[in-house]
Amino acid sequence: MRTAGKDLLSLAFIDSRNRTLRWASALEESLGDADFRMLADDAPHGELDPPLWTVGHLAWFQEHWIARNVQRRRGEAADADAPRLASIFPDADLWFDAKGTSRQSRWASAGALPDLATLRSYLVDTLETTLELLEAEPSEDDASLYFYRLAVLHEDLVAESFAVLAQTIGVSPAPVPLAGARGAAVAQAPLLFPAMRWRLGVSGPGFAFDHERAAHDVAVPEFEIDAQAVSWSQYGEFVEDGGYDDPAHWSEAGWAWVGREVRRTPRHVEQLRHGVLQRRFGQLTRVPGNEAATHLSQHEADAWCRWAGRRLPGEVEWEAAAHLGATRGFRFGCVHEWTASTFRPYPGYVPGPWRDGSAPWFGSTKVLRGGSLATPTRVAGAKLRRFASQDDDAGFFGFRSCAS
Repeated sequence: MRTAGKDLLSLAFIDSRNRTLRWASALEESLGDADFRMLADDAPHGELDPPLWTVGHLAWFQEHWIARNVQRRRGEAADADAPRLASIFPDADLWFDAKGTSRQSRWASAGALPDLATLRSYLVDTLETTLELLEAEPSEDDASLYFYRLAVLHEDLVAESFAVLAQTIGVSPAPVPLAGARGAAVAQAPLLFPAMRWRLGVSGPGFAFDHERAAHDVAVPEFEIDAQAVSWSQYGEFVEDGGYDDPAHWSEAGWAWVGREVRRTPRHVEQLRHGVLQRRFGQLTRVPGNEAATHLSQHEADAWCRWAGRRLPGEVEWEAAAHLGATRGFRFGCVHEWTASTFRPYPGYVPGPWRDGSAPWFGSTKVLRGGSLATPTRVAGAKLRRFASQDDDAGFFGFRSCAS
């Protein structure tokens, strides 16, 4: 998708928008029209947006960067502050520009937003215009297609937030299929990699999010890393050993998080002894012990590693292992995987036109790698670089470990 031409992009836009529409309909059916608005008092988690706002934002984002963007053919060289054409939807900028709306204000204003039927029409209309403009593009070079690739990958990534919301509030996502299978992993010995120099980040032609550039060489000492994410059986041993009761296993910030959350097991878990019982989309489910543990904060991942005498990988170790270990059993894609790395710009970083996509979170979040069962397969991969607060356990987050 990062090097897709017009034909493949057109199909991807249709598929991505259909997924958004299916999620909106599934959540509306589960919640009802009134509850779908989910007013401020109903906010389920500080890291999530109201579903109605998300629907409008996705239509707005595509229109803002494509149909309204008179500089779209300049690609990454486009001036983000250049005047834009008017939106087809009144007050779209006021309601749906993430830059101008805090998460708290999105929840507070959810009751004033247009209804889902109106926003569904906005989704359909913006897609129709996008497809017409894409078909008329005279060139398929990287600059001409930059904003088309940005818009479709952005929608793919944001679509995962619908799955996270459904899991958080406990409603079924049916009939929306999730992208990947949870699949229990076959236990395999950790992989050892020699000291090397690894080119971290993205280089060459095609699309990249600005925080994935510029590619640069990093010296990596020898390291040993798990072939798969830490399983429920492995994590359960930590819980049964009193892991949530002993501050010795936790960082200062992590132990404070345990106290605030009054947590004694991971989120959504109701039993870890004698098998794992976890609520999945509102249904109490028995989970295989060799399945990747999920809905873990970075604090929990770090605490398990301290308890086990191991550590979280740096993102360069994770990326190198994902590429070099692909034929040796390195498996990922069931959960976004926490790393020890703070989310920072790479050397040579140049902000892209979408300045709010990453820069506001530099220095305050941790890097996640890979992809989860809810991540569309065309956007997941060994180079995908995501980020979240250390406190966040709402997402489909897990981890693997390295030898200390």
